[in-house]
Amino acid sequence: MGTDLHELLRSLRVWDPEVTELPALDPAAAPAEPLPLFTRWLAEVAAAGQREPHTMSLATADADGLPDVRIVMLHGADADGWSFATHAHSRKGGHLAVRPYAALAFHWPALGRQVRLRGPVATAPAEEAQADLHARSTGALAAALTGRQSDLLGSVEELARASDEAWERARREPDAPAPSWTLYRLRPDEVEFFQGDARRRHVRLRYRRTGEGWARELLWP
Repeated sequence: MGTDLHELLRSLRVWDPEVTELPALDPAAAPAEPLPLFTRWLAEVAAAGQREPHTMSLATADADGLPDVRIVMLHGADADGWSFATHAHSRKGGHLAVRPYAALAFHWPALGRQVRLRGPVATAPAEEAQADLHARSTGALAAALTGRQSDLLGSVEELARASDEAWERARREPDAPAPSWTLYRLRPDEVEFFQGDARRRHVRLRYRRTGEGWARELLWP
């Protein structure tokens, strides 16, 4: 089994030119702040056919400093930070309650790009969280109403019953509240833009928050 896995890994290609384009990134032409570049890159990777470009890895740590990571959806990005949502009682919600600092990573292989952020995390007002939830799909509301995220589950049948009830309520009450649903905002201290290069001369442009705004720095790949 180990040999099979090794052979499989060796057979996989990175940045196959048939499906990947590697555009140039000129650091000198980059904007003074990271948000405009992030917005442009997100639009470009979506146009390039990147699937689910609004999903990202969210890394948190528990009370003992042990890390955890999962994939979540980006709900927005503005001057207040990059936002995502979850139940306050979920594992990630519990982590953020004791250690309100996190990291995000976007991986966009269609253009050989990554974006990494890290910084303190704050919760948005409850009314903003509910408005964000109710602006999404019926399925998103049903999932939030199902609740009990990260709790132990007795059986798949138990989940099916709870989910059916939640879907029925979401259709009947499109403004039904989910009190534990929380909108979080990560206000980055650092934002790194990684642009892959076929000759491995990758461009790593880091924005670092300072008292005067943002400092731009290049990192060795």
